[in-house]
Amino acid sequence: MRRRGIFFTLEGIDGTGKSTQHRLLVRYLRSQGRKVVSTREPGGTAVGERVRSILLASRTGELAPLAELALIYAARAQHLEEVVRPALARGEIVVSDRFNDASFAYQGYGRQLGIKTVRAFDRIIRGQTQADLTIVLDLDPRLALARAQGREIRRNSPRGRFEAAGLEFHQRVRAGYLAIARREPRRVKVVKADRAVAEIQAEIREIVHEFLARHHQARGVRSAGSAIR
Repeated sequence: MRRRGIFFTLEGIDGTGKSTQHRLLVRYLRSQGRKVVSTREPGGTAVGERVRSILLASRTGELAPLAELALIYAARAQHLEEVVRPALARGEIVVSDRFNDASFAYQGYGRQLGIKTVRAFDRIIRGQTQADLTIVLDLDPRLALARAQGREIRRNSPRGRFEAAGLEFHQRVRAGYLAIARREPRRVKVVKADRAVAEIQAEIREIVHEFLARHHQARGVRSAGSAIR
């Protein structure tokens, strides 16, 4: 019987360099000979990417916070069904740029819908599928917003709706991520993102290596127990 795979997620407010670190981690794990599925939220599927386009095209205030949350969880339901759960069932490693912690941070804290509202969606749609390890890239929102705005200027594109939400919104989102990390310190690890890209990636790899070592050791113990019985 094939063993379940491993689910890693990267989180953080816009401008922390999360997508860059996600890409580097995927490349590194593949260089180690591991089967890795690289994905993102919202997105990861044809349906999810269409939802992502709707979210990105919506101006600030145009989309009600609850509608935003419902769209994101609709995309997540498809993502879980089509990408995440099948890959885990095949015993592969899934590395996702955002997952459900983003909904608690952005909609629960940032949009102020509250944890209970997000949890109601999460309980039904996510079910028992949760990340095994989540890395939150943490950065002062002022610096993160400056980075994000600089990125959009270089791309000659208008500010994203989350970037346009303002400093207080991103301060609430950051507080949400840090609250999640305090509640779940075994699963969620915070990495300071005010450093060089290579230095941040080195710490992420160390955290991942430690997790994998514990994971494989635990599997070995369970296998030995099964053999004894």
